[in-house]
Amino acid sequence: MADHRPVDGAGENPLAELELILESDPLIDEVGFIHPTQLASLSGEEGVDAPGPKNPRFWSRDGKLGISTEVLLPLYKEARRAFFDAVRDFRTRCGSGGDGGGGGVGCEVMKHSRALLLVSSDFGTAWNSRKLVASKEESFSMYMDELRLSELILSYSPKSDQAWSHRRWVIKRIAGQTSSLPEIIMKESELVEKIAERSKMNYRAWNHRCWLVSYMTKERVMCELKESKTWAGLHVADSSCFNYRRRLMTRILEDLCCKDGVSSVDYSFEVYQCWKDELDWDEILIKRYIGREGLWLYRRFLSLCWIRHFTTHAHSTSCNSNYIAEQTTDPSFFLDKELDLVGSSLVVQDDHFDDFQAQALYSTTYILWLAKQMPSPLEIELRQRLTARNMNDLLSEFCPNSSFLSGSSAEDTK
Repeated sequence: MADHRPVDGAGENPLAELELILESDPLIDEVGFIHPTQLASLSGEEGVDAPGPKNPRFWSRDGKLGISTEVLLPLYKEARRAFFDAVRDFRTRCGSGGDGGGGGVGCEVMKHSRALLLVSSDFGTAWNSRKLVASKEESFSMYMDELRLSELILSYSPKSDQAWSHRRWVIKRIAGQTSSLPEIIMKESELVEKIAERSKMNYRAWNHRCWLVSYMTKERVMCELKESKTWAGLHVADSSCFNYRRRLMTRILEDLCCKDGVSSVDYSFEVYQCWKDELDWDEILIKRYIGREGLWLYRRFLSLCWIRHFTTHAHSTSCNSNYIAEQTTDPSFFLDKELDLVGSSLVVQDDHFDDFQAQALYSTTYILWLAKQMPSPLEIELRQRLTARNMNDLLSEFCPNSSFLSGSSAEDTK
């Protein structure tokens, strides 16, 4: 290993100082980069005669770690050099037939890569080296350390692709090896919600949460759907949250439609009621938050699945018709509700606000899209209902070139 010299003659080099802090406090759960003047004031709060350098580069207390922005560049250079030296020694040891993972060389790789990732969260080689060492060790405690490290990095870099990917890799490795996996998955979901609260429009976090659904039990999926409802209702502009709810709803249908499993009547009714409640809730949000396209897109998914699985027309095509048939509804009732919603949305109450215009446009495209997804009997019925409600002219105002409306008008003139 190369000798680590002091940086700019300032005593102990910053890498050794940082690694000492991390070793002495393994429960650090948040890291941030602080201007030197702010760092000095934080250190001053602990007392004027406090031991340590007069110009501190790090601050750590109560599980929080602050790093001076002044030391970032020399720290990165030192950590990068130490990391590649450790990797070189590790590969040499492995190439000569040695264990490499459980010995001191593997520990050096893990130690220096941790410091490097704290200042460069997307350093792919460092993440891959940690995977290599951890996979050789195959220790559950080491995998849990990896989850803690990636969570620490996400505290300052919540959109780090590498950090989220590393968490998925760890979960794949421990799946089937521990009985605590459901608890780990639940904590992962809570972590995403916590990060999404302070990092808006975080697609990577929500994508990770969608990925977790495949590891959830049926009961956990239902709980997630209920627990995320309030958050989604307060963040209707965040379409990633509704993509997550869509993934949960799809998983519910998958469980119901599983050919190898046997769904109970109670669970079938629970799914039916869940879908009905979701449609009603989405309608409330559409009326409350005018002009939100994401809500209309989410309704497309809900309505299409409702037609395919929960209407009387779905008997022959439903994946589990023996159970669902007992809870199916008349498609005419569903069409009436949707036309009531679209009709109320077509009324532009104020031309000065674009939201009302957008609401009318989204409602028009929604009903026209839905018509294209319907089987022929329901499409014909929809045409008749639009004509009976005198809605064709209103729809044509926002979609004048619609072939569906043109066909409907042609039939009406016959």
